[in-house]
Amino acid sequence: MKPAILDQLMTEAQAILSGPSRRSDFPKWFRDQQHGAWSKFQTMPMPNRKDQPWRFSNVDLLDLSQFKLGAPITDNDRIEILERSRALEQVAGRLVFADDQLLQRDVLSEDLQRKGVVFQPLERAMVEHTDLFRKYFMSEPATLGSAKFAALHHSWVSSGTFVFVPRGVEIEFPIEIFHWLSGENSAVFPHLLLVADELAKVTVIEHFRSQDRQLPGFACGVNDLISGPGAKITYVCAQNWGENVIALQINSTKADHDAAAKSLNLHLGGKYSRFESLSRLIGEGARSDLLAVSVSDGNQEFDARTLQDHVSPHTASDLLYKNALKGRSRNTFGGLIRVEPHAHFTDAYQKVRNLLLDDDAEANSMPGLEILADNVKCSHGATSGQIDADEMFYLRSRGITPAIAQQLIVKGFLNEVIERLEQPAIADYLRGLIDEKFSRAK
Repeated sequence: MKPAILDQLMTEAQAILSGPSRRSDFPKWFRDQQHGAWSKFQTMPMPNRKDQPWRFSNVDLLDLSQFKLGAPITDNDRIEILERSRALEQVAGRLVFADDQLLQRDVLSEDLQRKGVVFQPLERAMVEHTDLFRKYFMSEPATLGSAKFAALHHSWVSSGTFVFVPRGVEIEFPIEIFHWLSGENSAVFPHLLLVADELAKVTVIEHFRSQDRQLPGFACGVNDLISGPGAKITYVCAQNWGENVIALQINSTKADHDAAAKSLNLHLGGKYSRFESLSRLIGEGARSDLLAVSVSDGNQEFDARTLQDHVSPHTASDLLYKNALKGRSRNTFGGLIRVEPHAHFTDAYQKVRNLLLDDDAEANSMPGLEILADNVKCSHGATSGQIDADEMFYLRSRGITPAIAQQLIVKGFLNEVIERLEQPAIADYLRGLIDEKFSRAK
């Protein structure tokens, strides 16, 4: 990191509610945007549990007064974080951030660079690829309840990842991005802007972790995923923040005609984690698969809000969320399938299944439909239940302990979602994270 930027970070280590200082190396137009976003954040009210988008949410946890920018990463912490920032054996490229500071960038192969693939930090992209950046950066408004936090993100975001895949280029291996919380009460604002041009193909996996699992922290992230005509995007979120982290993630996906966008979100960490996913199908033949898995215990709270927005005819979307809840944990899901006028021949599905492993666990699911066109096939449903007694008896009768039997049943329950990823290496990695979660919960 350049000394001037390091000095600036040291002077900016301030409470996030005090208002951001402007990075002098950012273009003026972006600094102006951040100023406007901060003004918007200040004027918007905090969420209220009586607001429909925040129904059942514990909004009292959203006290941001203690959080601040992280201090510069020490050499020892840098070495430790980089040693822990490898999940997959084969990747096309890798970026590692800690407290929003770029620690490492593994560049793309010369072949991909020759084909025009762009993989760089946001601060470079806004200068070197201004037109693309301005066209797609936070181009979709946050409509699922977190507009205030989207404005906070916009006003504070200082780094992140820009990926552009040109027409017809297919990237064989995943691109891997790590975001770490390092210091106590540190706040981070991770951002991914992913644009796949016509007939391109790319997979991106983002890891969200805490260096110390006990330290409190705050994360407010945004993703812009753009799938051009005939393009295929796969996005994986491996959320494994520490036990005292408050996290909000706002995801926007746009699929053009004959495009496919698949996302899988694994939620394991955090004290309170809210995920919002807007999927807009704007061209005929577009398809969106929204997959999610969560495993919660103790007093954790996971909160998911989704919108499958069918704008054009002959589009398809399929949402499958599965949640396993232990202890006194809580899970909330609010999802809507909306079929816009003239979006005829839409196929849209939404299924949420909750597995309650303890009597005090609580799941609230609110699926919904809004159909404004004819000749559509749409269905939605949500179920909550406990482990089948016969399954448990079968495993116990073969000498398996109750804890291991429960773990096996839960893994089988969740595996239906993970297998739909059709990425064996990533699927194995996600299963390993789930195993680690169970081992910590013992």
